[in-house]
Amino acid sequence: MRYFVTGATGFIGGNLVRELIRRGHQVSAVVRTPAKADDLKALGVEIYQGDITERASLVEPMRGADGVFHVAAWYKIGAKDGHMAADINVGGTRNVLEVMRDLGIPKGVYTSTLAVYSNTNGRAVDESYVFTGTHLSNYDRTKADAHYQVALPMMQAGLPLVIVQPGLVYGKDDPSAVGKSVHSYLRRQLPVLPQQSAHAWAHVDDVVEGHILAMERGKVGESYNICGEIMRLTDAFKLAEHITGIPAPMLTAPPVLFKLMSVLAKPFDAFLPEAYTSEGLRIVAGVTYIGSNAKAKRELGYKPRPVATILRDVLPYEMQKLGIKS
Repeated sequence: MRYFVTGATGFIGGNLVRELIRRGHQVSAVVRTPAKADDLKALGVEIYQGDITERASLVEPMRGADGVFHVAAWYKIGAKDGHMAADINVGGTRNVLEVMRDLGIPKGVYTSTLAVYSNTNGRAVDESYVFTGTHLSNYDRTKADAHYQVALPMMQAGLPLVIVQPGLVYGKDDPSAVGKSVHSYLRRQLPVLPQQSAHAWAHVDDVVEGHILAMERGKVGESYNICGEIMRLTDAFKLAEHITGIPAPMLTAPPVLFKLMSVLAKPFDAFLPEAYTSEGLRIVAGVTYIGSNAKAKRELGYKPRPVATILRDVLPYEMQKLGIKS
């Protein structure tokens, strides 16, 4: 099979491309800077210069594909400049899906996120849940717009699309805020953890498998939460302490303190590190980005590994890379 993939130089997309190649598929991808994709080109990936915000650049790379994986997204929390969020997450998604429709591609998988549900207040919601309040971040809001204003309407209009919704994705060489927090912990530089904050953790390899299962077995017109085990951050770092011998942060703070700090930080956002901006503090203030993966397990055969297994796989690798001993 020949697949067209966006976001091929990103964390999920890069791992997806490598797995597709490993399984013997052909892959084409558009990237803004081809030089950053030399490792993928060496694997046999067809690399085209382009951008999902530039519709015309998608046509030739996608033409003739058996399927499309639209993984690319603007993902930054606490970013000082978020003007490209809507252009990439909403406009870019519209471009990819419209080209897919116009070229008659047989099937597509769009990577949404549990964040479209926003803070679920401790409830593990399923795919039927729709959040109607105010989203906590620019990322959440623009991904929700892409999900509900672009992808779902196009599916309902007949586009042969499946939506997948990961939760917290973690794995080796994770460049996200999660990976940075883990590195801070391993260096014994993570000062405090938020109480009550919880996520649905999944290994990046399992999320990749979820994408492929959605392409191969997913029902067109359906959405699937391809998230993993639900666990509070405080409990996850206690597990990390058991695995590494490095003490978890002793200080934990209640949601009200993070909310107060978020308000106080607002006037100084331009001068603060992203994790300590008003948005960065707001999204850890006891929030729960959690969902049920029962449908994905039942219909796709999705089998995410538990958090303890994820951390045992990743933490020793990260410690070795950082030159850290327990």
